[in-house]
Amino acid sequence: MSQPTERDHQFLTDVLALAQRSRDEGHHPFAAIIADADGRILAQAMNASSSDRTAHAEMNALRQASMQYSPEQLAGATMYTNAEPCAMCSGGTYWSGVGRVVYAMSEKSLLELTGSDPENPTLSLPCRDVFAAGQRPTEVIGPLREEEARKAHEGFWRK
Repeated sequence: MSQPTERDHQFLTDVLALAQRSRDEGHHPFAAIIADADGRILAQAMNASSSDRTAHAEMNALRQASMQYSPEQLAGATMYTNAEPCAMCSGGTYWSGVGRVVYAMSEKSLLELTGSDPENPTLSLPCRDVFAAGQRPTEVIGPLREEEARKAHEGFWRK
């Protein structure tokens, strides 16, 4: 596993703040930022699954980026998330061509917070397993900063 860079930590700080904003605005506390290799933000999004169950933050950011950039351009990009991408979002990441994922909190830790809340019926499938089933590599770094990432979720879910 590669080591996270200073830029990775800065984008994690930004995505953690965006996840808190998502919660503050009445949405599930998830966020995603996609940045290119030079650190330019290509897309960012919050969760909107209260109106569209597939509108996870990652999928929203991936849709934005995929409409503007080719898979070749996205191959050098990184998606930053406050929680490990679920199976759907991992698949979306793979199909978009984004070549790298950095996340703060693992799916396992998220499940500990959400329990059996019907708003988040967790698919307990690590993103690395989804990416490993593909034909092109996707680098994954995480979990990083789990305790910090938990803050936006505390008290939000009905266990």
